[in-house]
Amino acid sequence: MKRKIIEIDEEKCNGCGLCIPNCHEGALQIVNGKAKLVNEVYCDGLGNCLGHCPEDAIRVVEKEVKDFDFKATNKHLKEISKDELKENPLEKSCRGNEIKPDLPCGCPGTMERDLKKEEMTGGNNKTEVVSQLQHWPIQLRLLTPNAACFQDADLLIAADCVGFTNPNFHNQLLKGKTLVIGCPKLDDIEEYKEKIKAIIKCNDLNTITVATMEVPCCHGLYQAVEEALDESGKRITLKKVVVGVDGKVIK
Repeated sequence: MKRKIIEIDEEKCNGCGLCIPNCHEGALQIVNGKAKLVNEVYCDGLGNCLGHCPEDAIRVVEKEVKDFDFKATNKHLKEISKDELKENPLEKSCRGNEIKPDLPCGCPGTMERDLKKEEMTGGNNKTEVVSQLQHWPIQLRLLTPNAACFQDADLLIAADCVGFTNPNFHNQLLKGKTLVIGCPKLDDIEEYKEKIKAIIKCNDLNTITVATMEVPCCHGLYQAVEEALDESGKRITLKKVVVGVDGKVIK
C-alpha cells in the first residue's frame, strides 16, 4: 500500500544516533556508521525522529511499502528489550487534546505554548503594536496535527514572507486566529499538503484563511490547502488573501 514512511539520506547522515531514542517503535539502528530503517513495518510514518537529526538527513515520504504492523512492532520491541507500545500510535494520533504530542524537534524552543493567557495590552507607547499570536510554535513542519491550538480554531495559513511584508499583519490578518507559516518555494509542498490535510481531519476548524504573496512561487500554497481540504472530505469555509510586495492587501 502507499503510505507515509521515513527515508534516510545516507550522504547527510553522520551516524550520531540522536534519532534512535525518539523512535518509539525501535525501527532505527546504526549500521556501518549510518542510521538505517530496520524494517518498514516497524515505522508508523509519524516522524517523531525528524527534528532530532542535526543534519536534516531524515524526511517523511509517501511510497508503496508494507503497512505498519503494530503486533510485529511490539514483538520486535520485546526482542530488543524495549518497552512495548500500549496502543497503536496511528490510532491515537488524531485524538486531539487527550494526548500530549511529542515535540517534533529536540529543541526546547519548539515546545507548544498557549499565549492567550497573557494579557494582550500595549504599553505606554501609543504606536506600539501588540502581538496577536496565541500559540507556539508556528512553523508548519514543527506543529503536530493534534496540537491543542487547532481545536475549534479559525486557521490562518500564511506564506512566511507575508508577516514581514504586511505592516498590519497582526491586527488585520492574525487577530483571533491560529497561525501556521511556511514557504511553498523552499519546502516540500506535497509534505505541506499532507500535514494540512491531517490538521483538517484531526480537528473541528471553523474557517481556513490562506495568505500568500503576489509572487508566482507563492500560489502553490493556496492550491495545496485547497487540495488538502478537498481530500479531507470536510466542508470548511476557505478564504484567500494576497499581499503585494509593497505590503498592501491586494485581495
